[in-house]
Amino acid sequence: MLRGICLEVPPGALVRIEGGNGGGKSTLLRLVAGIDAPTEGRVGGRPPRTAYVPERFPVALPLTALSYLTHLGRVHGLGRAEAARRAAHWLDRFGAAGHARTPMAELSKGTSQKVAVVQALLAGPDLLVLDEAWTGLDARARSELDLAVAERTAAGAAVVFVDHDPARLAGVSDAHYRVEGTGLAPVAPVAPVVPAVAPGSRVRIRAAAAPGSVLPPGLSGRPGPDGAVVLTVDAARSDEVLRTLLGARPPWHVRTVEELP
Repeated sequence: MLRGICLEVPPGALVRIEGGNGGGKSTLLRLVAGIDAPTEGRVGGRPPRTAYVPERFPVALPLTALSYLTHLGRVHGLGRAEAARRAAHWLDRFGAAGHARTPMAELSKGTSQKVAVVQALLAGPDLLVLDEAWTGLDARARSELDLAVAERTAAGAAVVFVDHDPARLAGVSDAHYRVEGTGLAPVAPVAPVVPAVAPGSRVRIRAAAAPGSVLPPGLSGRPGPDGAVVLTVDAARSDEVLRTLLGARPPWHVRTVEELP
């Protein structure tokens, strides 16, 4: 049971919620998404285009992945052709295009989770609520969801998420809360961990952001094979570079920081 919750989610914000198992995180996200209604108080200002990825996704549906997503797209107001086009686009981005015509009930847990994520992204929601949405995804799909989150916030949408991995979007969120007892407490931001390096050494930083994003002024890098940008800087300057990346709008997601041999 949650009481006395006061949570503001402005447009373009990325909000992380954490807490122990059974503590009320999923309940809070369902209230934010409008799946459940509060017994007391109210939730106001929720945008009409709100999407939700549940912790457990129902897969026993008499539809193929593509037909299910096309149907959901039409529910969101898209025409049939546009809904099908967007569904195919997102399935391809998440590495599930080969399962477009597979019945939902026959999908693996990982692929059904990709479909769950795609249905939430189809119509470009203004509020995206993710409850352990990365769980069950392969590495490529997890990275793709990271980028999709960056794209939505860059477009002015708000994203509220829960994930069991403390490194998920670490240092990127605009607000961070923990469910404690029946309430919600703010969590102080934690600076990214940078490995100890010898004086005069170099550090390689891999970072990613929404497509079309440019590095902040004063930084330069080269594209990596996985869509990330690779920056090589003096170790003495690495803290400054990390702060600049994380403080950019939209923020960059720092994937790895490593000392060069």
